[in-house]
Amino acid sequence: MIEVTGLSKRYGTYLAVENVNFSISKGEVVGFLGPNGAGKSTIMNILTGYLSLTQGTVTVDGFNVIDNPEDVKKRIGYLPEIPPLYIDMTVKEYLNFIYDLKKVKFPKTAHIDEVMRLVQIDHVKGRLIKNLSKGYRQRVGFAQALIGNPDVLILDEPTVGLDPKQIIEIRNLIAKLGKNHTIILSSHILSEIQAVCKRVIIINKGEIIADDTPEALSAKLSSDRSLTARIVCSEEEMLAALKTVKGVKSVVCLGSKEKGSYDFAITPMENADVRAAVFERVSERGRTLLSLADNSLSLEQVFLRLTEQDNSEARRMLGNLEEVLEEAEQNDLDEDASETKEEVEE
Repeated sequence: MIEVTGLSKRYGTYLAVENVNFSISKGEVVGFLGPNGAGKSTIMNILTGYLSLTQGTVTVDGFNVIDNPEDVKKRIGYLPEIPPLYIDMTVKEYLNFIYDLKKVKFPKTAHIDEVMRLVQIDHVKGRLIKNLSKGYRQRVGFAQALIGNPDVLILDEPTVGLDPKQIIEIRNLIAKLGKNHTIILSSHILSEIQAVCKRVIIINKGEIIADDTPEALSAKLSSDRSLTARIVCSEEEMLAALKTVKGVKSVVCLGSKEKGSYDFAITPMENADVRAAVFERVSERGRTLLSLADNSLSLEQVFLRLTEQDNSEARRMLGNLEEVLEEAEQNDLDEDASETKEEVEE
């Protein structure tokens, strides 16, 4: 659905994005992450045709963003971080305006009503946008992105300004839309990304340093695959019982942190999933399992580890040896060229 090859963007002498490559298939929900100033918004604006690119090619559903901008824009719904709202219009007037602007072919009233119901703003459709709260303005921005039922949705910080209840509602909406749309979601709330995205792309200093599932990235950066179980039990009895669970490599008691219970660090054998077996063993013994937590790195920890490093070091940490070698080879070529230049000048 989306193909990005050799994408670079330069602002004067500043190289904001350098040689970015990725592809997103139809129906994927992809998290797009990076520190402030990393180049995320630049790439998203290029995908939507809002910005031109300096080098490379970008296609959406086979249409080039430079050669076929109208065809691309028909297939994309874009919610920027600050929604493009005309605040002196009512909600319905604004969505009618967007409908006409996009030259949508669906029945007008029915389509707009459906979109308003979807993002739960139908009860404020007659109010001026300037009189709405920030959260409702964000919903109106989401609605304009959905007008025309585009194949691709690009959402930049879609839950900014929303309260916790609204965040959950929008998160559920994104998950629902992901069944029929390709979605690129950028957010600084990494738990939100982890909840709805099966794949993440991490960009740092204008370059992509990671592209994988959150689970795979966590596994590459940490060898800790242990579980922590909190069980209401006798320490010695449960320690012996857990050691006999099939697939368990080792068990260590971490002591009591809650009255009447003990915590156990359970390390499984390679590629073994012992969660169900641990639960069954605890139940067999008539004990209560209060919690069972995975000790793998969270997406937030993965993000911090990667973006705190130089890009070449981040790739090395992930085992992207081909990219590291290519970068080293290019550096050697640059050094050789520099030495040759100096010899000629001498």
